[in-house]
Amino acid sequence: MKKPEERELGYKLFMPLFRPLFSLYYKPRIIGAEKIPKDGAIVIAGNHKHIMDQCLTIVATKRMIHYMAKKEYFEGKFAWFFGAMGCIPVDRATVDIKSVKSAMKVLRKDGAIGIFPEGTRNRTDAFLLKFKPGAATLAQKTGAYIVPFGLTGEYKFRSKTLAVRYGEPFKADGMTAAEATEKLYKEVERLMREGIAEEEKMKK
Repeated sequence: MKKPEERELGYKLFMPLFRPLFSLYYKPRIIGAEKIPKDGAIVIAGNHKHIMDQCLTIVATKRMIHYMAKKEYFEGKFAWFFGAMGCIPVDRATVDIKSVKSAMKVLRKDGAIGIFPEGTRNRTDAFLLKFKPGAATLAQKTGAYIVPFGLTGEYKFRSKTLAVRYGEPFKADGMTAAEATEKLYKEVERLMREGIAEEEKMKK
């Protein structure tokens, strides 16, 4: 398997086709994409509810986003897709030092990492699962900005509700990992509630 940082050519060839097809099919609303820094190290982090969630970030920026994804995704029929997207496989059954090193290597080259701090898709009744500190730790160790996002709505053909909102980037400097994680959690929660409130207005 190629290293994530070696997949840029395939990504650049694939994305001009994928972006318009995804946008045409789901018709997502992308709000605040201009807040995603165009260069420099960034960790994009938000809630996770669907296998296609990473695509809402991928279509919002021309930057290559290396998403941290469970290794099982690389063993199924969509393994080629996650490989083409530059994802970094993560073994969730252990402390996967290899995946962390791969992510830090990308960030130290001023690249972009995508991560879902909940650690898994939220299939519960909870509004938002407790965040793991991975995003904040990566940002602290590399000086990267954290870019929060909140996903709301449904993945349906020509969806009327599917949306992603991006918040203001921030650095974790001067904060503990726990404090930075709490700040990220509150911002993602706020963005999600904004999205839900907008959905309610659309129904009236």
